[in-house]
Amino acid sequence: MNLDGLREATRRQMPEKRWQHTLGVVDTAIALAKRFDGDPVKAELAALLHDYSKAWAIDRMEGIIREQKLPPELLIYDKELWHAHVGAWAVETEHGITDEEILDAIRYHTSGRENMTKLDKIVCLADYIEPGRDYPGVDKIRELAKSNVEEALIAAFDSTIKLLIERGKRVFPLTVYTRNDLIMQFKKSKNIENGG
Repeated sequence: MNLDGLREATRRQMPEKRWQHTLGVVDTAIALAKRFDGDPVKAELAALLHDYSKAWAIDRMEGIIREQKLPPELLIYDKELWHAHVGAWAVETEHGITDEEILDAIRYHTSGRENMTKLDKIVCLADYIEPGRDYPGVDKIRELAKSNVEEALIAAFDSTIKLLIERGKRVFPLTVYTRNDLIMQFKKSKNIENGG
């Protein structure tokens, strides 16, 4: 399926507000890919598809997680995590997207993962900072995103973890591992910049 066909198929999966968010993530991901020497074509496609199943019914997503043997631990954590893995499965199954880098960027755009690829980072960060986002700290994350993707993502994951703690929710372990890994990457890049 061509990009126009995927756009229309994706638009049909969601309400207008979510579609506008998706368009914002697409534009932001392309800009970040250009800024950080990523692949703008892959960034556009992964961003377009990142919330493909976000508006699906919870029981539908739960059924897919169980039937398709997606990570079972998802079911004991926040339902906000489910659409990422279900969406990656859906776009591969329904639209023949087989590029693992794109599928992983969709799969991990909410939780992150250790050793995130550049595309993972770009799509995840674009989701946090697209122009329609408005939450405490987003302007600081946008400012950090002008110069360092890892530092911006650390701030983004910090905001998510803080919010989950404030709401008395459990934190998905992979998100904590992601944050720790990003801190190590950021420190290593700073040491290299400083001749360390």
